[in-house]
Amino acid sequence: MRLLLDTNRYTDLCRNELSVVTTLETAEEIWLPFITLGELRAGFAVGNQGPRNEATLRQFLLQPGVAILYPDEQTSHHYASVYRQLRKQGTPIPTNDMWIAALALQHSLTLYARDVHFDALPQLPRI
Repeated sequence: MRLLLDTNRYTDLCRNELSVVTTLETAEEIWLPFITLGELRAGFAVGNQGPRNEATLRQFLLQPGVAILYPDEQTSHHYASVYRQLRKQGTPIPTNDMWIAALALQHSLTLYARDVHFDALPQLPRI
């Protein structure tokens, strides 16, 4: 399985949540959206374990099969489609999560997240 990892699931991984560790160990590819990277580093910046958390993140990013996923022009088209759908449905979600959904849809990735607001996007594969 090719996964796009949301911030909350990365945090679960760092807490050694067994189901998350198992899921990620069996994944073919693990993609970390640049948005997740920013959210994590923002948390590190205001927390009291910043250097330790940064070292853990760097170690994770060096693992085989793990990479950062950046947007491109095509991503903006997927974002616009997600935005339109959510607006028509009257089911807004946070802006960062719309970008994450757009990247997942663009690259045919399965989103690994806990956020229930992603349920508003039934076309988005999730676990």
